[in-house]
Amino acid sequence: MALPALDLLADRGFALTLVGRPWAKDLLSAYPWPVVSFANSRIQALRSIGVDQGLLLTNSFGSAFEFRLAGISSIGYARDGRSWLLGKAVAVNATMHMVEYYYELASALAGTSSDVPRDLRLRTGEPAQLRARHLLATHAVGAPYVVLCPVAIGFHRGKMKAWDGFERLNRELLAAGRQVVAMPGPNETATVRNALPGAIVLPESDVGTFAAVLAGACLVVANDSGAGHLAAAVGARLISVFGVTEPEKTRPWSTRATLIGSGDGWPPYAGVRSAVDTALSS
Repeated sequence: MALPALDLLADRGFALTLVGRPWAKDLLSAYPWPVVSFANSRIQALRSIGVDQGLLLTNSFGSAFEFRLAGISSIGYARDGRSWLLGKAVAVNATMHMVEYYYELASALAGTSSDVPRDLRLRTGEPAQLRARHLLATHAVGAPYVVLCPVAIGFHRGKMKAWDGFERLNRELLAAGRQVVAMPGPNETATVRNALPGAIVLPESDVGTFAAVLAGACLVVANDSGAGHLAAAVGARLISVFGVTEPEKTRPWSTRATLIGSGDGWPPYAGVRSAVDTALSS
């Protein structure tokens, strides 16, 4: 969801070096931006980048403290009591969607103002596309295929974030002759196989390959999860099922996404199935 913010800065002439989790390097492999993953010493890693200005998309006190110790003047939101650590603290607008939240912060750094793009347009590199094609061919998957993403890790306000209708939807799609594909994340294979009996469960791979698999699907059905946001980012046709989280802040940022449900409760199964049928028939 930070892609529009990063694109804005790149378009304004900023030379970007990204600092984040190891999977970010795979996710952004089609971009020219170096990606630094923290190893043993976070402060040492930050110092090794050789920059004097930083943009903190995170909200934590710890990230601001680390940048300060590394000698990097950073701009970020005034949250978690960290304003005194920042070179510039930006007032928080808690009503924004996360895409807008990041974009406004980048705009404050760039000294510009413009409308937020309505789609994310994540690029997938040729190597990731080749890996995805090989993986699908190895498992005899051809177009068109539907990707189901039944896993959503953790709880939100004490409630599970995963919709319980995936097993039924998978069964009915298979009975209708559809190819149903799933691609588990790390340590999710057993959970996905149990949730989607009879589906083609691809082996775990890197996030770039997963993005390419999603981009080739005729439809993706997902919870409010990383998989759903990745599908939206690559422009896949998406049914996003909400039940406990707030779509006002975390809905998929895509004009090709259909949102079913709300933060107040899961939608009836018939509503999701109707949205799926409409998407597959159009």
